[in-house]
Amino acid sequence: MDPDPTVTPAKWGLVSTIKADTADILDYAAYHIELGAHRLYLYLDEANPEAFALLKAHPKVRVFTCDAAHWKKLGQKRSGKHQVRQTANATHTYGRKAEVDWLIHMDVDEFLWPDAPLSDLLGALPEDVLCARTRPIEALAGDGTLFKGFIPSGPDREATVERIYPSFGRYVKGGFMSHLAGKLFVRTGLGPLTVRIHNVFRGEEMNPGEAELDMVALCHCHAKTWEDWRDAFRYRLESGSYRAELAPARPRDQGGMTLHEVLTLIEAEEGDKGLRAFYDEFCAATPQLCAALRAEGLLRECNLQLDAKRQKQFPSFG
Repeated sequence: MDPDPTVTPAKWGLVSTIKADTADILDYAAYHIELGAHRLYLYLDEANPEAFALLKAHPKVRVFTCDAAHWKKLGQKRSGKHQVRQTANATHTYGRKAEVDWLIHMDVDEFLWPDAPLSDLLGALPEDVLCARTRPIEALAGDGTLFKGFIPSGPDREATVERIYPSFGRYVKGGFMSHLAGKLFVRTGLGPLTVRIHNVFRGEEMNPGEAELDMVALCHCHAKTWEDWRDAFRYRLESGSYRAELAPARPRDQGGMTLHEVLTLIEAEEGDKGLRAFYDEFCAATPQLCAALRAEGLLRECNLQLDAKRQKQFPSFG
């Protein structure tokens, strides 16, 4: 798509609180620098001197280590919940002197995928749009290029999910193992804001002037290999996207169970064999799942080319 000559491109940036291997951190940073980010604000949730040095040397990056001095500077104790730490750091960045026109809070396993230059898409938004939501697509484990598409809420969502995922689809909202809410770009300069994981608050007002950013997908690499998923399973079950307090996909009087309950039951009754069957149904790029997604128009291909972009932006690593 050719750029609109009447649109003034917007500067955009992202903020993240990250606990990951150095390679994953650099992949994430390099990808978004290549995409056109004007500034990355990266908060390392634990000390990583190697990643810190490489990031600090890059002119597009502002990097912080979340040590005791950091939390003292923010005027608070380090929370035991990573969601609270993410909110604190994102809100801190939003309160800094603005270097960008739009800011988005994202995780290290999320990658923006726009249909046109992102700076043009943001620059074209009407002035009364104060925040813009990008919806997720979720990775399938395979060659790293296939994703399941987002199914909008509506009367057809449940039936679509159950056609694609016949065994457990009724328990998994939208067929996604992680969030459906997506993430928000927020205009800077709106005064005091609290930036949370999927929403922002200006006083008591949630998501003022919100619009859907339909031409931008959020590639969420939630599940990689079976081994990676199994290694992360306990943490996600206790503290992450499968935790107990999250709501079921459908009301309990219609047979709804939370994902936490379903996975706990599968593990108790069938162990790893049962969990692997669940993983294969939702996360693996099997011929059956790819065919089912394709039939619904929900199979997406996005080649992120992370290795090449990391080598270009951080050539001294590895």
